[in-house]
Amino acid sequence: MKIKPTKSGNVVMEMQRSDDSLLAAASGNTDLARIERILVPVDFSENSRKAIAYAAAFARLVNAKITFLHVIQVNYAYGEFGAIDFNALEREMRGGAEKELNGLLASAKAQGLNADAVVREGSPAKVIADVARELATDLLVVTTHGYTGLKHVLMGSIAEAVVRYAPCPVLVVRQQEHDFVRPVPPPA
Repeated sequence: MKIKPTKSGNVVMEMQRSDDSLLAAASGNTDLARIERILVPVDFSENSRKAIAYAAAFARLVNAKITFLHVIQVNYAYGEFGAIDFNALEREMRGGAEKELNGLLASAKAQGLNADAVVREGSPAKVIADVARELATDLLVVTTHGYTGLKHVLMGSIAEAVVRYAPCPVLVVRQQEHDFVRPVPPPA
């Protein structure tokens, strides 16, 4: 089977006779059609735009709803100049996230996708798994930088923890890999 993106943003699958079972899945006659809700955690980076592109391609294929999730993680520590107003910081971060999410929603709806957005606060991997469970998510699409060695130890891997604790299948999109879906342009 070969999967290629089209200029319109859709995905074309070229299949051989030996791929008949996959063809049945793509036509909605098997379990693939049971993907009704796709959760995409986003941090508004170029890397997360790749996850959005993959989620959009799958959503078009099976007519699923996409939920964009942004997790606000505030590190509670004192600055060298004294206390920080964390409530004001969280409000500012939430406002910025909601503005970015509105742009993603407008773009998704312009592409004919059914989408909504959620903003939560907390530890990203835990919140992602909790929201996936809460929304009865069928597929999670996350990105990873693919750090190894000391960078991995110091920065950790949210994607790795999500894979470990998610209540559903997880598609992990690497930052540097062969893509079969083109990236989503940033909202205007």
